[in-house]
Amino acid sequence: MNIYVSNLNWNTVDDSLQNLFAEYGEVSSAKIITDRETGRSRGFGFVEMPNDEEGQKAIDTLNETEFEGKTINVAVAR
Repeated sequence: MNIYVSNLNWNTVDDSLQNLFAEYGEVSSAKIITDRETGRSRGFGFVEMPNDEEGQKAIDTLNETEFEGKTINVAVAR
């Protein structure tokens, strides 16, 4: 399941995003999208979880919760 995470703190890194979702199951990848020119975070990213049940549980639990000082939005990626 591909999961979209938005409203991330500018200082959040791939590893901390992966660790957050790893509490709910196996994470095959976690990637924060960065600006091509500045290399700075764009405030959103994607997490790939192979098990759809675990992915849905992570979405249901983490959506609109605080992570690293910001309230994140978590949904199935379109």
